[in-house]
Amino acid sequence: MTPPHRQIHLAAHFPGVNNTTVWADPRAGSQIDFSSFEHLARTAERGKFDFFFLAEGLRLREHKGRIHDLDVVGRPESLTVLSALSAVTERLGLAATVNTTFNEPYELARRLATLDHLSGGRAAWNVVTTNDAFTGANFRRGGFLDRADRYRRAEEFVRLSRTLWDSWEPDAVVADPERGVFVRPGAIREFRHEGPQFTVAGHFTVPRSPQGHPVIIQAGDSDEGREFAAANADVIFTRHGTLAEGKAFYADVKSRLARYGRRPHELKIMPGVTFVIGDTDAEAAELAAEIRRQQVSPQTAIAFLEQIWGRDLSGYDPDGPLPDIEPDLSTEVAEGRVRHHDRAAVAERWRAVAREKGLSIRELVIEMTGRQSFVGSPQTVAKSMAEFVAAGAADGFILVPHLIPGGLDDFVDRVVPLLQELGAFRAEYTGTTLRDHLGIAVPAGKEAA
Repeated sequence: MTPPHRQIHLAAHFPGVNNTTVWADPRAGSQIDFSSFEHLARTAERGKFDFFFLAEGLRLREHKGRIHDLDVVGRPESLTVLSALSAVTERLGLAATVNTTFNEPYELARRLATLDHLSGGRAAWNVVTTNDAFTGANFRRGGFLDRADRYRRAEEFVRLSRTLWDSWEPDAVVADPERGVFVRPGAIREFRHEGPQFTVAGHFTVPRSPQGHPVIIQAGDSDEGREFAAANADVIFTRHGTLAEGKAFYADVKSRLARYGRRPHELKIMPGVTFVIGDTDAEAAELAAEIRRQQVSPQTAIAFLEQIWGRDLSGYDPDGPLPDIEPDLSTEVAEGRVRHHDRAAVAERWRAVAREKGLSIRELVIEMTGRQSFVGSPQTVAKSMAEFVAAGAADGFILVPHLIPGGLDDFVDRVVPLLQELGAFRAEYTGTTLRDHLGIAVPAGKEAA
């Protein structure tokens, strides 16, 4: 008898403003019209996904002093979008990326608790930090936090938010001989918090939600980020898409849980992955190669290289060899984008790959920035995903489609039924809250600090 497959958790990421999306495709829609968010969210719910995930953009990115061309579509605020989506979905979790560096705990905890009530217990918060002075200029703080300090602020931010959410006791269903069955509202306790980052006191304005707290997601990959996740997160959104990297990351993070009194199943590890589906594996591989060329245009290839070289390379042929000049490590040509911490090492690695494989600039960028994790027929993709989870490399996946808003349709229509046939994915939702979907217990209420 074939042993049952481990259950896979699935989520959908709205890719936003990046070069994952194939913008030139005639099927590509708006990145800001509500209909685009609604279509992708409804598709994810039709596929019985755990949650729908939005990234955050607090400032328009720049390249060589000009607004990055993809940012002209705008970067809407996540919690507002998810509040609207709560009215057109019933079971799908709703996850927002919100920064702890440029927000205050009381106000953000209030907004998240409100979304949790509006959605019936489906809210999640992807906790992120930044020490980027470019982004900070929008908030008067600049880049005032060192790397370690921003995690200290984030840890206290999350701890304080949980204190606020716990300051209302849960409602109780009471059976009274005279009054019958009725709901007794939970008591409201005063909170008081004094710490290195925050000093606040008072009464919270939002009752305890159906899932107790919003689900906490975290995306840091550094040692500090992994430790923060082990102590605080319910889900990790990671970039490790290969089997070997995934297994190493999975084992490392899960091994850290015991010192915080947690068990392995209490933290779900879900890498962000892309997918390309064809009728056959060969057709999918051909389609994947074409998609990568569309994602990395000649202009995009030069822009990627300029971020590493720290120089204006607009005079170089994207179909020609790498520049024969050294990177300028003293300058940054891009602002508001994820930075390479050791550009010299990155440049040397790229040079080695280009020499070994005889790649042009554009071919090299395609090679080094590729994110197509699962490519093949529906049967191949379903089997590969199930094997990835069975091998202990992940608990599930956050899918990043290359088209908005219809890029998830094919996966839900053709791959999800096969995962269900394998017994690796739910046929129906069995609960109503996001914690139900993830198999994570409702937090016990605690005394307000």
